[in-house]
Formats: sequence, C-alpha cells, structure tokens
Amino acid sequence: MSDPMGPTEYPLNSYQAAMRRTYKPNRLLNHILGLVGEAGEVAELIKKDQYHAKQYDRMTMKDELGDVLWYLAALAEDHGLTLAEIAERNDEKLSMRYPNGFVPGGGLR
Repeated sequence: MSDPMGPTEYPLNSYQAAMRRTYKPNRLLNHILGLVGEAGEVAELIKKDQYHAKQYDRMTMKDELGDVLWYLAALAEDHGLTLAEIAERNDEKLSMRYPNGFVPGGGLR
C-alpha cells in the first residue's frame, strides 16, 4: 500500500480484517506475551540507538511496530473489539482527561 506521493490512510478495521488471515483464536496468553515481546524489540532498538550508538532505520522500526500492531489486533479480536472502537474510546478518554491538551499536572481523573 505504498503511495509515491506520501503515506495513505489504511483503516484500522481493514488491517484487523487482514490480520485474521494469520490469527488463531483461543491463544490469549500467546497474544499478550507476543505483544510484550514485540514492544520489547521496539524498546531494544531505541536503547541501542541511545546508549550504543547503533542507529536503526525507519523500515526496521516500521516492521517492529507492525508486529506490535498485529498482536494488539489479535488481543482486540480475542475480546470481540475492533481497533477502530479502541482508538475512538481512547480518544474520548484522553479528550475528557486533557480537555485543553496535555499540560503537566493538568489531567482530570
């Protein structure tokens, strides 16, 4: 889905539908451990960049974040949720908590 003019929008629910091709149900523990493991790989890229002068390239980060997204979509699927409804709810929650945008010490709970 590459556009020579720049990034295109790819609806979250379209991604989740495509993810189902490789999704296996009833593997909740695998999905949560996979998410944590892939998030750790993202953290490792940043750690090596910051502390070991080993720069990562954009494509590597994109690949690792894509793996995080796959596991997030799998967990959403495990719970009967869509990525779009999760994103929408998170936006609502943050809008209520930070009505004027993020201001240190200014969140409402």
